[in-house]
Amino acid sequence: MSSALVTYEVEADGAWALITIDRAERRNALNNEVVAQLLAGVTRARDDESVRAVILTGAGDRAFCAGADMDELRRRDHMSEVGPLSARRRELASLLERMPKPTIAAVNGHAMGGGLELALACTFRIASERAKLGLPEVTLGILPGNGGTQRLARLVGMGRALEMVLTGTPVEAFDALSMGLVHRVSPHGQVLDEARRLAAQLVALPPRALAAAKESVLASGDLALDAGISLENKWFAILCGSPEKSAALDARDAARSGVGDHKS
Repeated sequence: MSSALVTYEVEADGAWALITIDRAERRNALNNEVVAQLLAGVTRARDDESVRAVILTGAGDRAFCAGADMDELRRRDHMSEVGPLSARRRELASLLERMPKPTIAAVNGHAMGGGLELALACTFRIASERAKLGLPEVTLGILPGNGGTQRLARLVGMGRALEMVLTGTPVEAFDALSMGLVHRVSPHGQVLDEARRLAAQLVALPPRALAAAKESVLASGDLALDAGISLENKWFAILCGSPEKSAALDARDAARSGVGDHKS
């Protein structure tokens, strides 16, 4: 039986799942077994209707994920990288990106290579002030192979992506914030707390509207403007007739009425 290299917990009465890469002694490096366990955990969170958001992090305080396990990387060849194990890594990133629920990368330390690629696939990225983020694959004679070249360019622009990918030079947390690579920077040791605060904010929102909004924004990178607006309009019409909208408006009116009563 495989050892547990990834832990899965539900928090806040099941409102969100916390998935942790638990290989602190290897800086949470990715091997095939870690990827398989991550895929199982993320799939479980997607399919659990009580879970409304997902937080992904790494054990310890040194690394979110250092990227590929070097021992395993040495054994990879052309045939392994056109087979099912490579497809599984791409499936994991795609699931993090495309699942209807928001995903949050709590980058508690260095995020390199495949580790940064996982974070790039998440909806939100919160980084420790000590974090470094990079795609150093070219220094190893390869290139980012799990969406890094594509997602990074879409986030930070072609110029910054070329600089990071072609030189392999990592960026510091606040530089990552200024270029739009991460959404927030937190004091070291408080990243997971910040991720939980964001998760609490997200799970309080109507889930169907959240899922539709996520899908619509992500589609903007794939669709022509007219097609994207058509998708947006389709969801707007659907949501306008949903019980979620009525409940949200009723709650808003009740809250405003309560504020007014308190003032009077």
